[in-house]
This record gives sequence, C-alpha cells and structure tokens, in this order.
Amino acid sequence: MKQTRGFAVALAVTTLLTGAPDVQARGTVPFDAEAPVAFSGGAAVRCGDTITVHTRLTHDLNCPSSAPFALQVVGEGVVLDLGGHTVRRTGPANTDSQGIALRTHSMVRNGTIQGFGRAIMVPSGSGVVNVRLHKLALLGGYAGVFNEATTNFLITECRVSGNSVGMRGELDASSGNFDVRSSVFTHNELAMLADFHNIDVLSSTFTSNGSAFNCWEGLIRIRSSTIAGNDTVGSIRNDPGFRICDEIRFENTVIANNAAFAPATEPVWEPLKLSMLGSLVSNNGTGLAAAVVTVYIDGNTFHDNASGLTLSDREGTTVPGPLTGIIRGNRFLNNDGDGLRVNPPGTPTLINNLALGNAGFGLYAPTAFDGGGNVARNNAAGDCVGISCSPF
Repeated sequence: MKQTRGFAVALAVTTLLTGAPDVQARGTVPFDAEAPVAFSGGAAVRCGDTITVHTRLTHDLNCPSSAPFALQVVGEGVVLDLGGHTVRRTGPANTDSQGIALRTHSMVRNGTIQGFGRAIMVPSGSGVVNVRLHKLALLGGYAGVFNEATTNFLITECRVSGNSVGMRGELDASSGNFDVRSSVFTHNELAMLADFHNIDVLSSTFTSNGSAFNCWEGLIRIRSSTIAGNDTVGSIRNDPGFRICDEIRFENTVIANNAAFAPATEPVWEPLKLSMLGSLVSNNGTGLAAAVVTVYIDGNTFHDNASGLTLSDREGTTVPGPLTGIIRGNRFLNNDGDGLRVNPPGTPTLINNLALGNAGFGLYAPTAFDGGGNVARNNAAGDCVGISCSPF
C-alpha cells in the first residue's frame, strides 16, 4: 500500500490516545471477554461440528472450503474459545465458505480463523443476535466478519488482515452495529463497509489498507484511533438511490501519511454531516474535500497536506445543502494548497481559526459568517477572503 511524505506521528498518537475511555459498546454482548466458564468437549471437536455448550479447542482444525461451515454455534450464550489454535481453510478459495457460523448470542475468542470466504458469519434467519469477538486473528479470506441478519457485534483486541473486506453485511438483507475496540486492520482491500450498519471505532489502527472505510448507508464514528499509510482514507458517495451516509465523525484521531482521502473516481466525500474534533490531519497526499449539509469542525490541526480542508454544498435530489455549521479553533499549517476553503454559497460560522504558511489562501470563505478571532499570515495567495483576520 502507498505512503506519502514521511512524518513521525508517534508523539501525536501518544498524545491523542492517552486516556481514551473504556466504553461499553451500545446494544452488544454484556458479558466479560475473559469470563471464566466451564468448558467441555474441546478435544473431540471436528470440522463440521455444531457447538451447543461452552467449548475450548485443544488442536488446530483444517476444514474444506466445500463444507457449509467449519464450526457452527447454536447454543445460547455459548463461549467458543479457540485456545490459541487455528481454524484453517483447505482446498480452493471460496467466497461463500464459512469459518465459524454464529446463530445465537455467543462469543468467539483467542485464536485464528484463516482463509475462509467469511471467517465469522451470522447467517440469515438468526433473529436479533449479539456477538462478541475477542482476541481473534481473521486472516486472508474474502470477509473477516460477514453479517446476514440483525446483529450487534462487539469486536475487541482483534487483528483483521489480508481480506477483501474486513467487516460488512449482506447488501439489502442485514443491519446492526459494528462496535470495534482496540483492534488492528491491515492489508485489507477495504477495512469496513457501513451499509445499513452503524460503525463505532475506539482506540484502533488502520494501516496499509486499500481503504479504511466506505460509508454507504449508516454512520461511522472513529475515536482515539490512527488511520495511516493507506491508499485512501475512505469513500462517501452521494448515492442517487436511497442510501445516505448520515455522518462521518472523527474524535482525537490521527489521519496521516495516506496517499489520498478519497479515490480519484469519487474524490469528494458527501455525507449529510462531517464532524471532526481534536484530530491531527498531516502529510496526506490530497486534501480533504467534502460536500455536506452540516459541519462541526473543532480543534483540529491540518498540517503539511497536499491541501487543507475544502467544503461545499451537498448537491442532488436527496437531502441537498446548503452548507451550515461551526468551524472553530482549528489550525491550518503549511498545506500545499489552501488551508481552509468554503465554496459559495456555504454559510458556516468561522471562529478562532489560525492559518499560517499555506501555499494557497489561508481562510477562503466568501459567504461564511465571521464569528471573530480568526488569525492568518504568510499564506501565499492571501490570508483571508470573506472574513476579517488579524496577523497575530
């Protein structure tokens, strides 16, 4: 995967991630990931078995891709502990092959699932299911987590790597939540797809992926995390159909050294709302361009990107603009283009922003409301347009 100009983000990551709250995900499995349970039957487990009681594996499983599943869990509240072992696909790749199929409220933990089309699968007809995935490596398949039902996933301390897509649901046939905590997504073509799902990410890392996310229908919130060294940060299209990305939200997150924010075919993000709070955006190969209805951009730093932040009205027949909101307390520093550009007729309110040393304009916002306190100097094309700025 690509990287842009080198920049040391370790200090920034440490600063932003320190003190991240340990939050219980909404609507997900309430029991502790390390809860002691009485296991039985692990030594006798074979490929194709159905698990009805708490079970801990004592050996690896090498299971054919032609089978319906490697293992199936149907016992309510069952914990399947892989015991540090691997459930591995044998035979040719098959995007429909299932590693572990979960049909009830259950947990899978402590092991590796490798090579299956769907490493963790919640099949259709399972009802409303709460699933906990803990300390799993989901490797080298089509999908790390695949949902066909209405499912709330709580995913903690997992590694999702080398898949076509890290997490997704069946299009037009599934819904639910992906709550991700302290996990790593790497070398996936796409890490996360929000399609009639909400995604809430905390203290996690996305690196060397084709793209960290696609917000097609739903909401994505990324907190105290790192998105670095990916080909693109994400995709948010203005779908001419019925799908709408309600909001993309970053809080205390590092977005650095990515080749681009969006793919060249869809270079502008178009959610209804863009929220960024206390985040560092640095050394990315493009600027962030978004066409939105509402913005809340507060306390961020845009430093040394190919361009800074460009905002426009959201067009189209489904929930068009005009652009409104708050842009407050941000720093736009040494970007190769404009620091901040708000294209007419957008009318957000700009308050206490700082723009220094940008190659384009510092703060370009001809139709914005001036909330005062904005500072700009040493910007090559001009310091401020549409608002009043002081040099200090």
